[in-house]
Amino acid sequence: MQACTLIAHAKINLYLEVLGSRPDGYSEVAMVLQSIQLADRVELKRRQHGIHLSCNHPQVPLDATNLAYRAAELLQKESHSSAGVDIHIEKHIPVAAGLAGGSANAAAVLVGLNQLWGLGLTVGDLQTLGARLGSDIPFCVQGGTQLATGRGEILEPLMDLEGIPLVLAKPRSLGVSTAWAYQTFRSLQVDRTLAARPNDTVSSLPQLLAALERQDPQALANSLRNDLEKPVLAAHAIVGELKTALCSVGALGSLMSGSGPTVFGIMPSLEQASQTRDILRRQFQDVDFWVTQAVPTGILLEPGPPQLSAS
Repeated sequence: MQACTLIAHAKINLYLEVLGSRPDGYSEVAMVLQSIQLADRVELKRRQHGIHLSCNHPQVPLDATNLAYRAAELLQKESHSSAGVDIHIEKHIPVAAGLAGGSANAAAVLVGLNQLWGLGLTVGDLQTLGARLGSDIPFCVQGGTQLATGRGEILEPLMDLEGIPLVLAKPRSLGVSTAWAYQTFRSLQVDRTLAARPNDTVSSLPQLLAALERQDPQALANSLRNDLEKPVLAAHAIVGELKTALCSVGALGSLMSGSGPTVFGIMPSLEQASQTRDILRRQFQDVDFWVTQAVPTGILLEPGPPQLSAS
């Protein structure tokens, strides 16, 4: 195989509870992660040596600060391979949006190079390698609907939430740093240690897991939680405005995904999702909207053209 193309699906957080700090500097979390139809396209082509990265989005770094580049470097090192690769990323997932676009690209490189270089690694092997690069990468390798604990790398598959319609809303000029969101959340926790404990300390995870088992969109919408909303909403009012707007025009429930600033709404139907997107586009001129759905996979290997043998 000389080339392959992969579809790298974005994710949303249906649930994100920060349980505490860890000695390694990460936060201990409980999350329910969900793959969605919105996806990047990652093309890989063999080259004799070296790693070359290109992308159609000007804000995506093209050097070793890019997770996809680092994924290729890691596989080279671990497999003791001198093979090289051209990586081209066709971006559709917005950048710095809380949708794991960079992690999905890195997961696609791990999956694709495993095929391209004939490494024979298992899904578990790829997830273990991915965890060395970023907490969302192990989930993105497999995707679907999963409970994530630890720093996000310990995964437990849940019943697939396939086909649930969603509307995504991302303020066009706003990006949020994941590190900033967690650091600010921790500082808020310290500031309130002597204050009365708020109701949001009670976990709604059991209710959300039960809603998933029943495939009940309304019960799911009622159980959504993201602890990182508090610092982000305090700094960026537009995120709260989008949540309110989504619910006012038909969403069963709305939540910020990850560290934001993207907000999603769970919709009763695709038709209603399209209507909601169209209404809110007129109301919010500087916000991008997408209609999408929950999907059961993270990375898909796209069938390529038939290989022609030399005559």
